[in-house]
Amino acid sequence: MTHLVVTGTLPYIPVAHRMDLMRSGSLPPLEQTTCAFAFVSDRAGRTLMTRVDGRGWDLPGGHLEAGETAADAAARELYEETGLRLPSSALSVFAWERIELLAPAPDGYRYPPLAYMVMFRASLPALGSPTRPPAGSETSAAEWLAIEEINRVCAGRSWLALLDGAGPL
Repeated sequence: MTHLVVTGTLPYIPVAHRMDLMRSGSLPPLEQTTCAFAFVSDRAGRTLMTRVDGRGWDLPGGHLEAGETAADAAARELYEETGLRLPSSALSVFAWERIELLAPAPDGYRYPPLAYMVMFRASLPALGSPTRPPAGSETSAAEWLAIEEINRVCAGRSWLALLDGAGPL
């Protein structure tokens, strides 16, 4: 079942567009999926977050590589940005953002006029162990944060609406 969580626009897209954040257990079309992210929580209800210098805290995730599934990309990015290794089979899709340009793409825009970013989730049965981004990672830190802290350090992120109530899981 798919249902709309929020609709709006994204501040980093400088032309007319629409963003729909949907809760869904189904994947959007792979050929239009550009990015995948991982919400991983632990027994204490904390979520593993990553920090990139200059951008602040965010979910681990990033672009799909050629021939990669969205789940494989989410698992790879999770490891590359936090040091936590989970098999893609441990991740389940639970939401996605649909972004549609309503005007010509701005110079340097590298996505199709209709693109999806998929969010996966996983829940660890124990407390999350300390993590560290591997050497050479674009991230400077990875930490298990409580929802209250995530709301504080990630204010304005479109995916925050997925953390309502008891969180994404």
